[in-house]
Amino acid sequence: MTTHANASFKIESWDEKPLSEGTAAPKVTRALVTKSFAGDLEGRSTLEYVLAYGADGSATYVGMERVEGTLGGRSGSFVLEHRGTFEKGSARSTWSVVAGSGTGGLAGLRGRGGATAGHAERNPWTLDYELAAPVTP
Repeated sequence: MTTHANASFKIESWDEKPLSEGTAAPKVTRALVTKSFAGDLEGRSTLEYVLAYGADGSATYVGMERVEGTLGGRSGSFVLEHRGTFEKGSARSTWSVVAGSGTGGLAGLRGRGGATAGHAERNPWTLDYELAAPVTP
């Protein structure tokens, strides 16, 4: 059965550095980001993005995010694979749980989610997920 999780996230840090820049090529950067979550997901994450910028300041990005916390009352960690775009001050992202990345009470986690975020202190986050039944001794 699929469960829908709603949470919010706050970007705690953003450290972006160029990978390549030039007048004939688009600017490509790498950003290391830490976030905190509140709501149906409580926890913290570390995320690494690779961004390719257009001349107008828009960007396309991919990323991997390791989340540690509690989801649906179960604690553990998992990894999200990100894809997204940034245009006119708004980032639109989709993600999926990397197969086999769940640990602890989140082992066997599967799911997909997304968000549209601006420059607010907290931004909405969603995940539609499934978890295997907990193992009882």
